Amino acid sequence: MKKKRHEVILRIIETNSIFTQTELLEKLNEEGFETTQATVSRDIKDLRLVKKPDQYGRSCYAVDKSDKSEISGKFNSVFAHSVISSDSAGNMLVIKCYNGMANAACAALDVMEFEGVVGTLAGDDTIFVLCRTIDIADKIKAAINEIIVE
Repeated sequence: MKKKRHEVILRIIETNSIFTQTELLEKLNEEGFETTQATVSRDIKDLRLVKKPDQYGRSCYAVDKSDKSEISGKFNSVFAHSVISSDSAGNMLVIKCYNGMANAACAALDVMEFEGVVGTLAGDDTIFVLCRTIDIADKIKAAINEIIVE
């Protein structure tokens, strides 16, 4: 349950500007998680979320990308449990995810910083990845297939 809640938290902060723990708690409740303020506080600590200024200068929760070793492990876990499959066409990848998990998986993919990725775009259950070359797309697809849990 904790892992699933963490995945949802990552998706929530990726898709919303969350300014307080109370707002995060409310969003989690909307997603069907009956939890407490203390649990949300621990989750924020576990995920190492930080407050960073949004486009208007207001402080909202975000993933701290400075300590990549431990965080990348958590993102790998989120990614591995969110992705169903990947396929490539030329220099493009399409990654299929469980419903509602593409944003969290895409955030995880971005943190992985694969060399040669021009950009990513996430929907509800699909991620589009534009790569610089066909070879890079094939290498990333192979790497993704090694990460995902079946």
